[in-house]
Amino acid sequence: MARARARTVYVCSACGAESPKWAGQCPECGAWNTLSEVTVQPATPARAGARAGFAGAAGQGGPVALAQVRGAEARRLPTGIEELDRVLGGGLVPGSVVLLGGDPGVGKSTLLLQAAAAVADRVGTLYVTGEESPEQVALRAARLGLAQAPVRLLAETAVERILAESERARPAVMVVDSVQTLWTELLQSAPGSVAQVRESAAQLTRFAKATGTTVLLVGHVTKEGTLAGPRVLEHMVDTVLYFEGDPGGRWRMVRAVKNRYGAVNELGVFAMTEQGLRPVGNPSAIFLSRHGAPVPGSVVMAALEGTRPLLVEVQALVDQSPLANPRRLAQGLDGGRLAMLLAVLHRHGGVAMLDQDVYVNVVGGVRVAETAADLPVLLAALSSLRGRSLPRGLVVFGEVGLAGEVRPVPGGEQRLREAARQGFAHAIVPRGNVPRGGVAGLELHVVTRLEEALRAAEALA
Repeated sequence: MARARARTVYVCSACGAESPKWAGQCPECGAWNTLSEVTVQPATPARAGARAGFAGAAGQGGPVALAQVRGAEARRLPTGIEELDRVLGGGLVPGSVVLLGGDPGVGKSTLLLQAAAAVADRVGTLYVTGEESPEQVALRAARLGLAQAPVRLLAETAVERILAESERARPAVMVVDSVQTLWTELLQSAPGSVAQVRESAAQLTRFAKATGTTVLLVGHVTKEGTLAGPRVLEHMVDTVLYFEGDPGGRWRMVRAVKNRYGAVNELGVFAMTEQGLRPVGNPSAIFLSRHGAPVPGSVVMAALEGTRPLLVEVQALVDQSPLANPRRLAQGLDGGRLAMLLAVLHRHGGVAMLDQDVYVNVVGGVRVAETAADLPVLLAALSSLRGRSLPRGLVVFGEVGLAGEVRPVPGGEQRLREAARQGFAHAIVPRGNVPRGGVAGLELHVVTRLEEALRAAEALA
C-alpha cells in the first residue's frame, strides 16, 4: 500500500487557521504577515494512538443529561505565595493548565521556580527546563535561597520523553520552561513553529486532564506584547497570566486575562528583590506618590482590578503646543479614549485644549483599562491646565459619556471603602455608586453631569 505523502499548508500565527497557499493577509482573522509554512505529516496508526493516548474521561461514553451531572468544587493547592494565589483564584487546581507570558527578564522563571519550591514539600514537583541547563536552574535556586527545595529537574525538550518521565514520576505539579522550546515526533517542523507549539501544548493538556497533574507553561511574547505562537494556544489552556512591568524596575504585576477557575483581570503585585519576587500586601500605598505638597495635574482614582480595589495616581501635563497638531499621549490608558474625553470636556465643560499638548500617565506602570478612569483623567488635565492643585485627600472615579453624563461603574462601594481605609476624606463619585449608608470617614460629593464634577473639584481646590 502506498504511503500518504506529507503536504504543505500555511498556518496563521494569530488565529491558527490553515490555508493551502500563502497570502499576505489571513483569510480568517484578517491579520497581516502571519501565515507561515508548515509541513503536515499524515497520521499513522501509531501516531494516531499517541494523539489519543491521554484522551481521559472527556472522550468516554455518550451524551448525558445536564441535570444528571454532579459537579464538585475544585480542590485547590495553595502555593503559599499570596499574590499568585489571588491571581489563580485561590491556588492551583489539579488537572489545570496555566500559561504564564511576559517580556524577557521580567521574572517568569523566577516566579514559577519559587512556586514549585513552595509546593514541593507537600506534593511531588517536576521542573522541566528547555532553555537552561540544570546547573543554571540550580544557581538561580541558590540565589533565591531554595537550593534545598525537593524539586526534581529534567532538562528535556521532546514532548514524548517529558510525558514518559512524568508517567513514571507522577508529579502533582509540573513546570515547563518554555513551551516554545518543545517539539514532538509527530511533526517535522522546527521547535517554536506554529504547528510544534500547538501540538506540544495539546499533548501536555491531554496529559494534565487525564492524570490530574497541574501543568504550568512559560510562554514567550512578541514585540506587540502578545503570547508568541498560535492564538489557539490561549484557548487550549485553562488560565492565561501576563507579567506586566518594566524589567528594569522594581515592581511587577501579574494579571489574569483568562481563568476558568477564578476571576478574570485579577491583579497580583510583586516586588523584585535579591531573594526573588516578594508579594506586596498593600499595593495602593506603592502606587500613590508622596508629594511634599499638593501639585497641579495629580488626581487619585479608585480602580478595581478583578476583585481588588486599588488606588492609583493619575498625572496629567497640559502645555502649549508648538505643533499644528497638538499631541495626545497616554501611558497606562487608552490613547484614543483620551482624545474623546478632551472633546467631551470642550463640548460639555466649556474647556478647550485645542492648542495644548496633553500627556497623561498612570503612576507605577499600571495599565487601567476600565472606564472608571474617565473622570480622574479630565480632572487631572483641567488641574494642570489651570495650575490649581486638588486636595491630597480626594479620590475620584466615574465613566463620562459623550452626552456629558457621569455614569456609575461596578464595585463602587468596594472602591470607597478602600479609599476610606487609606485615609482619604473626600470622594467625587457618580450618583449610582453612592452606598445607602454612606462610608464612615469619607465625605461624598455626588455628581450626575460633567459640569457638576467640575464645580465640585473647583470648590475643593
